[in-house]
Amino acid sequence: MLGIPPDHPLCRLFRELVVRRFYGDAQVRDPDVARYVSELLVEFAHVRNLYKIRDARGRPLEDVGLMLVESNPLLEGRSFDREREVRKHIGDYTLFFTGLFPEYVASLPRRQRVDAFVDYVKAGKESYHIVSCFDQFEYRDEAPLFRRLSENFELCVFGLNLVKQDLERMRQEQYHRWRSALGGAGSTPPLL
Repeated sequence: MLGIPPDHPLCRLFRELVVRRFYGDAQVRDPDVARYVSELLVEFAHVRNLYKIRDARGRPLEDVGLMLVESNPLLEGRSFDREREVRKHIGDYTLFFTGLFPEYVASLPRRQRVDAFVDYVKAGKESYHIVSCFDQFEYRDEAPLFRRLSENFELCVFGLNLVKQDLERMRQEQYHRWRSALGGAGSTPPLL
């Protein structure tokens, strides 16, 4: 994470929204999954973390299709640890985009990108499943979490869709408060 303390308002906001939506409407009553997803939202609040996977030339990868190639130890992948790292990121990336930006994912077939041919949900589920198969040594304790993320991927996407609705509602409410504070509806604030 970015070194943001767990009691930071952003962390508390995402934790509260994810827990409420996951435990309520989405029926994902798993504290580890909820914690992971809320921490993912905080991590991806900074765009450099969203595009942290780089190719051999150091260029950030934005297409899941290119990330899949980068993860494969028989193609571009450098090692099995690299495969796990990239597959984890693919799971995170696809969960984030399908949950919070489904309209972007839906527009991919109209774009001239490798991702026009990638099913984000399938790639995310599969990637989390592959990460869960790394269940030995230092990865043993994390493997069950990634198995549950894979098994509940669609429910997590649904929960994040609801979190997005909550964030949009909060933004609208704040806009109306600011507008009222600046002179009410219909009036424009004075120029300085």
